[in-house]
Amino acid sequence: MRSVKNLLVLMLTVGLILSPCLAMAKTLKIGSLSPLTGQYAADGNDIRQGVEIAIAMWEAKGGVPGFDKIEYLPQDSGCDGKQAVSAANKLANLEVAGVVGAYCSSATIPASDVLNDAEIVMLTPASTNEKVTDRGYKYMFRVCGRDDDQSKAAAEFLIDVLKIKTIAIVDDKTTYTQGLADNLEKELGGKVKVVAREHINQGDKDFSGILTKIKALDPDVLYMSLYNPEGNLMAIQAKRLGLRATLMSEDAVYHPNYLEIAKDAGEGTYFTFGQPPSEEIPEVKAFMDAYTKKFGQPGSYSSYAYDAANILLAAVAKVGADDPDKLAEEIRATNMQGASKKITFDVKGDSGSTYQILVVKDGKFVPYK
Repeated sequence: MRSVKNLLVLMLTVGLILSPCLAMAKTLKIGSLSPLTGQYAADGNDIRQGVEIAIAMWEAKGGVPGFDKIEYLPQDSGCDGKQAVSAANKLANLEVAGVVGAYCSSATIPASDVLNDAEIVMLTPASTNEKVTDRGYKYMFRVCGRDDDQSKAAAEFLIDVLKIKTIAIVDDKTTYTQGLADNLEKELGGKVKVVAREHINQGDKDFSGILTKIKALDPDVLYMSLYNPEGNLMAIQAKRLGLRATLMSEDAVYHPNYLEIAKDAGEGTYFTFGQPPSEEIPEVKAFMDAYTKKFGQPGSYSSYAYDAANILLAAVAKVGADDPDKLAEEIRATNMQGASKKITFDVKGDSGSTYQILVVKDGKFVPYK
């Protein structure tokens, strides 16, 4: 009987000793939004993988102080507003500390309405439409550039370098592509004649009608304000139909699979995309080594997603995850060399644009010189 009492006393003592530790054990929940299935899954999984690498590197150095583990909760937002809202509500109900995403601006904007109301910070690595950060949301941040800057870079190149006289512009009527096309037309300012302004639908695969019309107009440039799958196919079909126009596109078509799918049809295509820092910078090298070892070649926005996750985790490490206002202020105070660029945020939550012109040469993306 005495031995039983002694055992009970011992168990109670151990329980009292361990209970504060158990109470302190916390799980840090991080979410992401991106298209994980469907035609835009390549870009969406680039984002997911970038976040995974950031989390793995934090875990390798001991994790985030105050938390015993990091739980990553990637959600499939597609490029659809309703799907993104549903995914954002799910993450809010799961009480995540923050969200990396989304990819398409048409998903990010409505999802951020939900997350901002729930006082959850959101860092988009890829949504470039100005409205993402122009609404004054306290908890919304953008790691990539803005489309008003991207369109300006494109227009200056077309006017001052290529010195074109005519252009045809095609978009898919979504927030991002139509907004960027509108911006480009505005930036051209009448110095270049827009001979055609055409629209397709996301998911279209046959562009022969539009391309035949554009071929007859014989513009100097065909500007594809599209997402990657449609951009790949349009380049191939433009080549097949014998369009003489030079092709130009933007960050959503700029992806390694453009080279793999468009092949010869993509040669000579110009793109706008953020200028990456030197791979000799330690932060860049660490990302490249870790990413390529696990996933191979990074996608266009892999490094931006990695940086977004690192910013979020670093902020939580400093101020915790219980006070969203403190967390947002800590993120706003970021001054970090990332894998994508040097990152600071302005009052809107923008981190600045670093757009450069690239061209496909011998099957590779190279900076235009």
